Amino acid sequence: MKILIVLACLGAAAMTAVLAHGFIQGTLAVDGRQLLAMPWGVVSLVDLYVAFILFAAWILFRDGGSLRSWAWIAAVMALGSLAICLYVLVCARASRGDWSTFFLGRQARRSA
Repeated sequence: MKILIVLACLGAAAMTAVLAHGFIQGTLAVDGRQLLAMPWGVVSLVDLYVAFILFAAWILFRDGGSLRSWAWIAAVMALGSLAICLYVLVCARASRGDWSTFFLGRQARRSA
């Protein structure tokens, strides 16, 4: 679990840095238009959002359809891997080293 926490922290730090760089150096509307004009840019975005939707399904399975879950899903859709890293950190800390609780959340309590 410690390795997962370290990886999530490193991922969050990396995403914070590249998001800051993107917002400081780029213009989302202009750069996004260029990205969508390229076939592989479209492929990358579809690939990314398929992964986000699958991660959102895990959030809903793990935590149910609470307002908190939907807030995390909105954060994932807006902030991408930064929100995923933060969610993993929160879940890892809350699970207190128990992998079943980490992966299953409220479902782990039902199966116990």
